[in-house]
Amino acid sequence: MNKLYLYTLSAFLSVGLLASCGSGKKGGNVSSKTGYAYNKRENGGFEVNKKYKRGPGPGLVEIEGGEFIMGGSAIDVPGQDIGDYNYKRQVTVSSFYMDETEVSNTDWLEYLHWIKTNFPQDREYYYTALPDTLVWRRPLSFNEPYVNNYLRHPAYQDYPVVGVSWEQANDYCDWRTDRVNELLLREKGYMTTFKDLNKPSAANSAPKTSGEPFNTEIYLNGQIKDVGKKAPQDLNKPGKGNRRPVRLEDGVILQPYRLPTEAEWEYAALGLIGNTKYSNINQKKVYPWNGLGITSPKKQTRGMILANFKRGKGDYMGVGGSLNDKGSLTMPVRSFTPNDFGLYNMAGNVNEWVADVYRSKTFQATEGLNPYRGNEYENKSRDANTGTIAKDKHGMPIMKPAISGVKQTWSQLLQDSVPGGTYNPDQRGYRDPEVKLSNGEVLTLINDKSRVYKGGSWDDQAIWLNPASRRYMQQTESTADIGFRCAMTMLGASEVKPSGKPQFKVAPAKAFKSK
Repeated sequence: MNKLYLYTLSAFLSVGLLASCGSGKKGGNVSSKTGYAYNKRENGGFEVNKKYKRGPGPGLVEIEGGEFIMGGSAIDVPGQDIGDYNYKRQVTVSSFYMDETEVSNTDWLEYLHWIKTNFPQDREYYYTALPDTLVWRRPLSFNEPYVNNYLRHPAYQDYPVVGVSWEQANDYCDWRTDRVNELLLREKGYMTTFKDLNKPSAANSAPKTSGEPFNTEIYLNGQIKDVGKKAPQDLNKPGKGNRRPVRLEDGVILQPYRLPTEAEWEYAALGLIGNTKYSNINQKKVYPWNGLGITSPKKQTRGMILANFKRGKGDYMGVGGSLNDKGSLTMPVRSFTPNDFGLYNMAGNVNEWVADVYRSKTFQATEGLNPYRGNEYENKSRDANTGTIAKDKHGMPIMKPAISGVKQTWSQLLQDSVPGGTYNPDQRGYRDPEVKLSNGEVLTLINDKSRVYKGGSWDDQAIWLNPASRRYMQQTESTADIGFRCAMTMLGASEVKPSGKPQFKVAPAKAFKSK
């Protein structure tokens, strides 16, 4: 059963909503190639949204992309080859959205509540989503109170969730995508509103349900038949009363929430946009803030530490009566001053998972635009004749490994196979470090499930606060000092705020006139 989850509706004010797809008095724009008017039932009902306006989903801020030196802020460590863990390389990152803060305990408890409410009998589903609170246990430390309280007690509700593996973080991103898109569609009346959905009928005092939980991909494939009172007119059917589900072409559905790539995370953490004028970076950075130090130079906060980290062995928060970072463990996700992109705690508090598979020499091999290592291409499992997507017991699409890097022929699609059988474009075994054992066997220190985390934490010293620093851990493991935040792909033009900047005008299409 779906329950009402109210996010602040103002978060959607900037989201590109559906422009009118009705017939209109003038039929909208006209195709410059065929002469047919768009959005007119009598012309075949082909619809084009010319009023799309993009914007971030809840919790996200805009990050205007650009070129930067990845690894360029790395700190030299005596006795260590910096190239062993970061290779300096000029790359370009496309514009994207990123969470303003780390995902908090309250955010995760909302996720757990939804699972428990919608799948009350599926104990495995709930258990799999639980963070590992035992990460607080250390043999020679009294941390047992955090085992029982850190996740659930209101004293820590705005603190970053920890004990979450890379795999659990990805599952949360998938869940968040569906909840946000469902709320958007229901609040705007494109689907049955939550108010109507939960309104008891005259014959039955129990609230109505919408069946299995909403999934964005299943909905876009036309397998969820819920059509609201304000859904777009179906121009392929006669009469104004016929309405249809929203399509991707309407520009309403948000892109999936996901983990940021390592390049996106490092670019966003540096926040060089505040130091850039006329394509020149006037001041480099070692941390997400300006300067080489770790304390505030401003008069009112002079001497205060700018992030939550460990100053030295055994010094987690300073001297009583004059605490430096104010926290022995983590701190609330909006602590300290945000960087120039408006992002909180891009250094310290908790390390953060990123999407990439770890390799020490990754950036000697990856692309210059949106570098990333970790692609495992998958396709949705669907019936080739009907187009129906197969679903698992939780209403999620069943995925299968891609078997081709190009579009299959129709006959291959029906057979679900291609000559050669498999397709894996990602060279994740490239230059893996190897250790030869005494018995002659070769041991690789990392594998395809070694994932990168960045940013430094409450349990790290200042060197790890540098955005270029990178470490790795198995994607199934978790610790008390690793959390995460989500990102989202930004579609369309890369420039976020073009107002006031020189622009070439885009000429409108010439109207077709019949002779």
